[in-house]
Amino acid sequence: MTENPGLQITLDVQGRSCVVLGGDDEAAEKVQRLLEAGAKVTVINPTLNDQLRKLTSSAKILHRARLFRSSDTQGVVLIINTLSSDTEQAMALYQLALAEKVLLCSTDQPQYSTVAMPALVKCGHLRIAVSTSGAAPRLASQLRQDLEVLFDDRFGSFLDWLARLRQEIRSAEPDADKRRTKLQDAVAGFKLTGSIEYPKGWPAETRPDGSTN
Repeated sequence: MTENPGLQITLDVQGRSCVVLGGDDEAAEKVQRLLEAGAKVTVINPTLNDQLRKLTSSAKILHRARLFRSSDTQGVVLIINTLSSDTEQAMALYQLALAEKVLLCSTDQPQYSTVAMPALVKCGHLRIAVSTSGAAPRLASQLRQDLEVLFDDRFGSFLDWLARLRQEIRSAEPDADKRRTKLQDAVAGFKLTGSIEYPKGWPAETRPDGSTN
């Protein structure tokens, strides 16, 4: 296996400049994630899809209707390249990112990336990053979809309640040990359960137990 699991971290892009290359649905999805994180987003591509045009017209993003230039890295913390069909550009962009010390994520081209954006499960304040280290991106996407069904509106309300309770306890209880105990009591009884169903196309000879179902 040559896949690199990397180091899972959360990048603070609040109020910071980020660039997205591309103008299709893939670019729009990455732009939306950046906006939700509070980033200042510039999209560079000759054309945009409907969603990106609406974001541009409402001044939520900036649009540069042209191809990428090396000077576009100035003041930028992260570049997301969604133009996965252009390998030569991805290679050049990777070398530029290394030289300029800018974080780079090239969609479906981990060899030309310095960071990766895993599939993301969102529910209220909850964020779960799902990655297969590049071994099976489609499985990561399926896991995300299944987990989003599990973490529903009820879980979001529960998490909101815990956040309020934490603030109340921090304000009312000066003793750190007692605060910790009360917070532990608040989540006592919460448990995540589930099961996994595997596809019939998985060959039995590759399974650890040799089972056929």
